[in-house]
Amino acid sequence: MAEFIVMPKMGFDMREGVFNQWLKAVGDAITRGEVVAEIESDKATLDLESQTAGVLLATLVNPGDVVAVGANVAIVGEKGEDISGMAGGGESKPAPAAEAPKKEEAPSGQAETAKAATTNVTAEANAEFPAGVKATPVARRVAKEEGVDLLAVPFEGERIRKADVAAFVAGGGKTPEAPQSSVPSPQSPTPVVISTPTAPVQSPPTQITLRDGDEALPASKLRQAIARRMTESKTTVPHFQVTMEIDMEPAMALRQQVNEMLAADGIKVSVNDLLVKAAGLALTYYPNLNASFGGDKIVRRKAINVGSAVATPNGLLTVVQKNTDKSTLSQIARDNKEMVERARSGKIHPDDVSDGTFTLSNLGVYGVDAFTAIINPPEAAILAIGGIIEKPVVKNGQIVIGHTMKVTISADHRVTDGAEAAEFMVKFKAILENPMRMLA
Repeated sequence: MAEFIVMPKMGFDMREGVFNQWLKAVGDAITRGEVVAEIESDKATLDLESQTAGVLLATLVNPGDVVAVGANVAIVGEKGEDISGMAGGGESKPAPAAEAPKKEEAPSGQAETAKAATTNVTAEANAEFPAGVKATPVARRVAKEEGVDLLAVPFEGERIRKADVAAFVAGGGKTPEAPQSSVPSPQSPTPVVISTPTAPVQSPPTQITLRDGDEALPASKLRQAIARRMTESKTTVPHFQVTMEIDMEPAMALRQQVNEMLAADGIKVSVNDLLVKAAGLALTYYPNLNASFGGDKIVRRKAINVGSAVATPNGLLTVVQKNTDKSTLSQIARDNKEMVERARSGKIHPDDVSDGTFTLSNLGVYGVDAFTAIINPPEAAILAIGGIIEKPVVKNGQIVIGHTMKVTISADHRVTDGAEAAEFMVKFKAILENPMRMLA
């Protein structure tokens, strides 16, 4: 029996992705787990695997389409199987909305309209507004609820997204509804974003004049996603920072012992692996830092999944160690090494970059003493790691040479306060200065 291949969800906040290219053609045989297409999320370019074996009977989306999570993108079945009831006779075209799972955020009125008009998911995601402005369905809904004129919303990339509308509202840019008829609009519900931004909302991009020798390079999808997410974070999330200095000599000594023990297995624990483990353990004591702000609620994540920011040729990716608090140092070292290699070679797996709950950004390897990092939405905090510095320190009343490291946490003030963030830092410091507990 024929089955659909659907657009996967690769993260807590993923709602849609860009369909880059098909790697299989209609009529090709496919095995379970075989890569059939390349898709792009806000975080990375990823492989789409078929979850069923058979023959590719139809493709329902085209390269460049923006496809909603859960939407049908292809049909796989037996050669010659009748799929007329699934895709209009098997013709390669975007999947009808009636076939796609209902999106969580779509109001019933929109769903009924889409069904009546048999509007496809891809067309819905690329719906145009006056003057050629494009916006996602969720962005349109939020704009309608907030009374926002989409023509006034600044945005980056190819279309207006929910985050762009939320940032516009949070920055005081809410505009009265301008209905085209005399029928009054219903009262708007409570705004989705209720916090005051920490920085002014970004204005529309300034027209840049190229001078002799200047080079205009197209921003990659990943670069655009980074720009959009970081703008969202800095304009809607009230950041605050807490910095602490840590004696790293005990952790460095433990690392040496562990690596000697694991040498025969070809495993090498890095300083960053120790930091990931220490953060995972510290988060078990402070669940508000392993959480997300949900407007009228704080969502505490059950799993502790610590991500590590990785520099790649195309931009920054965050690879995620699942269940960090329960993982051994050797497991963290092995997993992180494999994920970093995949990230830098462009062969990242969806699971590598999904479902992070807390992030580490480590610039210590570049000789940076200290810095602050921007929170990765929808997470509540990020830890900025400086380098291990050799310097004089006072121990037991004596001046000796020590090895210290400065770390700075940036936290969401809607979710937590300075005292709690400071207590987390004290716990993180205690684990690294008494590192045997990481082996318990």
